[in-house]
Amino acid sequence: MKLELLCALIPLLPLIGFLINGLGFRRLPTGLAGVVATGAVVVSFLLSISLFGTFQSGNSQPIIANLFDWISVGDLHINFSFQIDQLSLLMLLVVTGVGSLIHLYSIGYMSHDEGFGKFMAFLNLFIFFMLLLVMGSNYVIMFIGWEGVGLCSYLLIGFWNKNTSYNNAARKAFVMNRIGDLGFLLGIFMLINTFGTVEYLDVFKQATSLEVGDKTILAITLLLFVGAMGKSAQIPLYTWLPDAMAGPTPVSALIHAATMVTAGIYMVVRSNVLYTLSPLTLEIIGIIAIATALLAASIGLLQNDIKKVLAYSTVSQLGYMFLGLSATAYTAGMFHVMTHAFFKALLFLGAGSVIHAMSDEQDIRKMGGLRKALPITFVTFLIGTIAISGLPPFAGFFSKDEILAHVFEHNKLLWALGVLGSGLTSFYMFRLLFLTFFGDFRGTEQQKHHLHESPLSMTLPLMVLAVLSALGGGLNLPSGGWLSNFMAPLFEGSRQVNPEAFGESHLSHSTEYVLMAVSAGVALVSMIIAYAMYVRRQAVPVSDATDRSLPEQVIYNKYYVDELYESIIVRPIRGLGDALYSFGEGLVDGIVNGVAWLVRQSSAQLRLLQNGSIGFYVLAMVVSIVLIFALRFFVRF
Repeated sequence: MKLELLCALIPLLPLIGFLINGLGFRRLPTGLAGVVATGAVVVSFLLSISLFGTFQSGNSQPIIANLFDWISVGDLHINFSFQIDQLSLLMLLVVTGVGSLIHLYSIGYMSHDEGFGKFMAFLNLFIFFMLLLVMGSNYVIMFIGWEGVGLCSYLLIGFWNKNTSYNNAARKAFVMNRIGDLGFLLGIFMLINTFGTVEYLDVFKQATSLEVGDKTILAITLLLFVGAMGKSAQIPLYTWLPDAMAGPTPVSALIHAATMVTAGIYMVVRSNVLYTLSPLTLEIIGIIAIATALLAASIGLLQNDIKKVLAYSTVSQLGYMFLGLSATAYTAGMFHVMTHAFFKALLFLGAGSVIHAMSDEQDIRKMGGLRKALPITFVTFLIGTIAISGLPPFAGFFSKDEILAHVFEHNKLLWALGVLGSGLTSFYMFRLLFLTFFGDFRGTEQQKHHLHESPLSMTLPLMVLAVLSALGGGLNLPSGGWLSNFMAPLFEGSRQVNPEAFGESHLSHSTEYVLMAVSAGVALVSMIIAYAMYVRRQAVPVSDATDRSLPEQVIYNKYYVDELYESIIVRPIRGLGDALYSFGEGLVDGIVNGVAWLVRQSSAQLRLLQNGSIGFYVLAMVVSIVLIFALRFFVRF
């Protein structure tokens, strides 16, 4: 198959699925809509595997598939083209692979929803824009996909739009992403002004001639990172992500696992040459990343909504990914993107299975003892919990350990804070597991009577993701794993511009083993503490705010960040808008109403001239003729 056609088909198939279900969702049977949507993404996954094999069998240089000339303004030429290299291939496999499983899961989870066809259409559209984002050969195509996934997140988060709070959550996600996207757009404008192009290969080739610490590159990388802060939920633009839980559970898995929230990570790794040229930007990223990781992890300690706990864990894990990038551990960051896609999708879909069995109940205080009624969900959820907690030998252990090893070499304080965050992650995840699946059932008799394992369409994706979460660490084992060797050509520019910052690790094997033991030991101790509290003592979180201490109350209410934003940003801007509206309304309405009054009054006077007297009309006509002749004679015009 011709390369351009193969590249075009991968995003085109989900778009076709969107058009079929989008136009015919009222007429298509539920089964057919599910097959069309899922089949489109599955075929895209198979084509991605074929493209991966084609790339592997050839050379390691990027392949540019130019579909057509798009924009030409003066010296600026932007092609609608795709770049196939190691990074885009990895993201293609993750997006289409995990996306296929989420589509399959949605068939069972959403089959009874009256808007099933429309929901599957939105999922397909989301995948289409995500594929554009990762396949584009320049920043403009990336921005199209960037904006597209933002639009689709709005549609999917607010899918159940009869609920006002869900609509508010969707609007919040849309607005906060637009704030970050403005920074991203300004960064693209600066790239055009500096390099005269937005093509990755051309930009990075020119950038290698610049000096480390160049102020223009500093401004560009900071602006691009503002976009990443919004899309990948970093302080201060992170509060939309927990609220995104308003959407159906498959949406949570799709947004929080392998697609939208990892777009910021992808963008920084794609732009690694620029970021390696700007050590100050990397330091800023590191500070924001560790602050985000610890803040979100601490909030997750006391959350009782099963999806909210997982949402804050996503924010925290994104912080870890950016922490790795701040130490120029680009491969480690992408490795964690991949393993996180496996175990976070597994955890969200497992949570959806629990919610499905509990008749839409999401409060873990009202669960308990579900491991017997939901054996497959329990085992797979346990694997996901072990993986995200960083316990060996599952996937999260290897990817998180690689990040922490690079950070240790870069900054010992950030490493210590990262280990602390790892311990917090282990505690709140095992707290979630124990409260949900262990102890006595705390729900209603009606819920207990209806407890059942989910259908195969929901449990099969859980089992596949569980295997990937358990074995995914094998992609990049210590001391020269496959992923490191595969991605190495992507970072030749970074090695060239700043070999000191982007050098090989100098840690001895003994030091690496000690760091691995410390990280795993902290996670294990946290698990034991959680077991002692929630299994041995069978403690259940309090439901009354008066029973919480002041620190617990502050953490439970998410440090009142949303309330702070409401007070210092939303209300003043809304007040200013209301004032300007009132002023504009008075001024504009006054002018319009004044013109209407003037016309009405003058008309009322002029109409008196129409008195029905023929003699008056003749006199007026004669006088008018005389005046016209007089003006024509005395005034030349």
